[in-house]
Amino acid sequence: MYPGHHATRFPDKPAFIMAESGEVVTYGAYEARCNRLAHFLRSLGLKRAEHFAIFMENNARYLECCGAGERTGLYYTCINSYLTADEVAYIVNNSESRVLITSEACREVALQAMQQCPDLRLCIITDGPGQDDQVVNLDEAVGDYPDSALEQEELGMAMLYSSGTTGQPKGILRPLPRETPDHNIPLYLFLQKLWLYREDMIYLSPAPLYHSAPNAAVNFAIRFGATVIVMERFDPEQYLSLIEKYRVTHSQLVPTMFSRMLKLPDEVRERHDLASLEIAIHAAAPCPARIKEQMIDWWGPIIQEYYGATEGLGFTACDSKEWLAHRGSVGRVLLGDLHILDDDMQPCPPGKPGNIWFKTASEFEYFNDRSRTLEARSPDGTMSTVGDVGYIDEDNFLYLTDRVTFMIVSGGVNIYPQECENLLITHPKVDDAAVFGVPNEDLGEEVKAVIEPVPGQTGDDALAEELIAFCQQHLSRQKCPRSIDFDESLPRLPTGKLYKGVLRDRYWGDRKTRI
Repeated sequence: MYPGHHATRFPDKPAFIMAESGEVVTYGAYEARCNRLAHFLRSLGLKRAEHFAIFMENNARYLECCGAGERTGLYYTCINSYLTADEVAYIVNNSESRVLITSEACREVALQAMQQCPDLRLCIITDGPGQDDQVVNLDEAVGDYPDSALEQEELGMAMLYSSGTTGQPKGILRPLPRETPDHNIPLYLFLQKLWLYREDMIYLSPAPLYHSAPNAAVNFAIRFGATVIVMERFDPEQYLSLIEKYRVTHSQLVPTMFSRMLKLPDEVRERHDLASLEIAIHAAAPCPARIKEQMIDWWGPIIQEYYGATEGLGFTACDSKEWLAHRGSVGRVLLGDLHILDDDMQPCPPGKPGNIWFKTASEFEYFNDRSRTLEARSPDGTMSTVGDVGYIDEDNFLYLTDRVTFMIVSGGVNIYPQECENLLITHPKVDDAAVFGVPNEDLGEEVKAVIEPVPGQTGDDALAEELIAFCQQHLSRQKCPRSIDFDESLPRLPTGKLYKGVLRDRYWGDRKTRI
């Protein structure tokens, strides 16, 4: 379970292939790249448990940057490649990163961010020229260092940040065990059994590598000696063609990717041979039940779902058979100890939504943010939460309702907008949907929807009326939007998460209360 072993056994086997360019990086080349960068980071004086950051799009140099951190005992922070210079600077400073690795595509933003990062020692450009002692080219910087392993390798790991959809992003710090990089990580062994990972599998990664789930999944696959196909960006038709071209066996997606593929014309969906696909995993955002049913009908009972958080609080999962018997569930608890509690920290009965708490499966804290760490813990310190709301059924299957921060309080009634969003996304004229509360002088809040129509569809009053009527056919009236606005592109991350707060702020302005 370590790339170095695989590089010795089969150095010419592809570790990963870039989908658009077709560039192949073998295990031998990957190991050499990781080792040279690891030697260079050590030469800079970075010590165990110190930090560096990676800010770039999916490219052929991304994985070696993570791999170098994993064998030097360092924390590496992967930063969303869509962030602004101010946002990047915040994460670099907050994570106490001493080195920033970026690409030519992200160079301008990275250099702007550097001006706000007084403790940053060096910026490394993977595929562009250096310019001075503080901005250097990767290959030039590591060229004189050996491609053999460090004499004293130490296990490092990612310290990733929350998406920041409800405030400043938080660095999620987990303890760094004093182990060598070939240490068999218990979570990886658990997931290997759950998802049947193996050496001869072909894994297709369609999501940004800065996000925790794809980053971990690709790392996991390479540890097992598999071959990974890395998409530079998600395109629904290309995704299907890649399954056929490389005979992909495993993949992990988010629900918006399902939705985009389902909206392809029938002749496009039926054009590609998908018979090699054995397991398709999804997570990161709630999946509308109708979308998932359509995917199971299309791909068969190979779809597996899980719910977890980067914080590592707990883990639930279900396969297609379990989900069909518990429609809408995200599975039963496999790691951690789940509790559904009301605002008074009292247990909620089956079927009643409450705050999701776990007796933590793994230790964590929010880096340099003690107050938010304490906010995420129960008063007695035994449980943690990330602010999700849900309920369990009589069989102890968990169902997600929404996030606490997006709950709408209208006339004293609590409304969870996720249900309405899940319905709207199934309408054939809707590409994406966001539902949230906006000010109402009488009720406190009322339900508002913002819709991204499918290409070629005009967002007008007629469509708004059609969509409101559609909601009223399937939901109680209080859950339905009173009004609908249209937007050409909703601010949804490629990871599937929606920056709903950005939309909501347009309607609330400086108001902080619901009345």
